[in-house]
Amino acid sequence: MFVRMSGAAMRGLLVALLIATPALLLPDSATSQSQIVVLMALIAAFLTFVEYNSNAPSIVEFRDAAPFNRLRFVALFLTVFLLTTIAKGNSEPTSFTHAITSLGTIIGNAIDFPYSPVRLIVLMLPYDSTVETINNVRSAAGISYLISLMAMCVFVSLVRIWGWPMRNGAFNVWVNLPLFDPTAGGDVLYRLQRDARVNIALGFLLPFIIPAVVKATSDLIDPISLENPQTLIWTMTSWAFLPASMIMRGIAMTRIASMIEEKRRRAYQSASEEADLQAA
Repeated sequence: MFVRMSGAAMRGLLVALLIATPALLLPDSATSQSQIVVLMALIAAFLTFVEYNSNAPSIVEFRDAAPFNRLRFVALFLTVFLLTTIAKGNSEPTSFTHAITSLGTIIGNAIDFPYSPVRLIVLMLPYDSTVETINNVRSAAGISYLISLMAMCVFVSLVRIWGWPMRNGAFNVWVNLPLFDPTAGGDVLYRLQRDARVNIALGFLLPFIIPAVVKATSDLIDPISLENPQTLIWTMTSWAFLPASMIMRGIAMTRIASMIEEKRRRAYQSASEEADLQAA
């Protein structure tokens, strides 16, 4: 019990640190913004502690199928930290911030080709945006998109090469998918495969759809101002991380569906062999 409670407390602390990172590192964070960030960090830490301290999960998926959630957290934290470092370099430049900014510029320019997600993000900006804002958005979009791609590649390697999730022992489908209702109707295998395809398709399309929707609705509502550093950080992080997380979830559900299908095949083969022996 103590081990589970201490692990849940550590996870809650890490989630709070993730949310508070931009406010802690950026020098020009307003007092009102800092208070809101602290409140959100405390709420997120409390919910994470409650979730991981309980015997069975209620919201968090794949809680007992490490390192799925750890990989997503590392990718999310790395994205927020690097984007915060780039934003801090605009006011307090150091050799480290300069190196990260140069890396983001190189990656952003490399990915900024016609019809790419980074190009669509740049085109989403208002026409009167400054050159500095455009460069910051391009660098942030490039580095966040690259981290998301790396996270997906690592997870695919875990599934294909290291045999996730069976490498960690027995896998309980219903515990690791608390939001999936097995009694909703229809074959469980078909529903898992369908949900996996939907998640993967949406994950691939969202980086292209979000900028197009924002650009199309900019005449009706005020567009998001990315000149504020914290707004830029969380917007670019959400734009890159949410689709990658959906794709990883789709890959995980595909893997689970294949495990269930293989178990059914073995059970059917065993039943057929037993029937043949009885007939003989």
